[in-house]
Amino acid sequence: MTLQIETVPCLSDNYAYLAHDPETGETAVIDVPEAAPILKALGDKGWTASLVLITHHHADHVQGLDELLARHPAKVVGHAADAARLPKLDLALNDGDTVSIGNETGKVIDVSGHTIGHIAFHFPQSAVAFTADSLMALGCGRVFEGTMPQMWESLSKLAALPPETTICSGHEYTQANARFALTIDPDNSKLISRAKEVEAARDKGGPTVPSKLYEELATNPFLRAADPAVQAHLGMTGADPAEVFAEIRTRKDNF
Repeated sequence: MTLQIETVPCLSDNYAYLAHDPETGETAVIDVPEAAPILKALGDKGWTASLVLITHHHADHVQGLDELLARHPAKVVGHAADAARLPKLDLALNDGDTVSIGNETGKVIDVSGHTIGHIAFHFPQSAVAFTADSLMALGCGRVFEGTMPQMWESLSKLAALPPETTICSGHEYTQANARFALTIDPDNSKLISRAKEVEAARDKGGPTVPSKLYEELATNPFLRAADPAVQAHLGMTGADPAEVFAEIRTRKDNF
């Protein structure tokens, strides 16, 4: 039996997630931008959080933790390499380590770039990855602490997951990301269609997250730095994909 995933909107444009194993009743919370909506979602489902998985140290992913733990005394999991900047960890993990939610075991993936020590969690049985501010719907996180080649390597790890993987990212940025993507890959019919779907969803106030990895591979310019059409549009035919990615990310920073 696969995990039940609940998407929880927080703050103005953040997402937290609940991952519930119906066989054991164990529930994990992935990132805690604020406590109130997460507590409400847990209460509505009748679930008790026993685990909190933290992707990175930025305040908009951890600032609700103390309030959540006051009601749900869960174990907190994060990257050992960034433990000094994270809330107190009960379990400090490294790249390649595993973590279990009930009967399902997931793998920790170091996706440094946005921050040093950012991690994603991949649960293959449920075909879901919690990527926060690394891989996003039609985008990726700004490279604040790492290097452009490092971020490209991190995204390449996520791109290599099974295409059916559900990508649970950390923000509702898809509409702005779509507008930028069209400046990089303007003749991509799948991107054009997806951008229209995103506009329609947001016009109705609906979410555009999570997404499927196969959608990202076909339309997300940050995963398409090796694509000949993208390279040609940028005047970088035959360039190292890491260099193409750096150009795309720099353009997005100035968009």
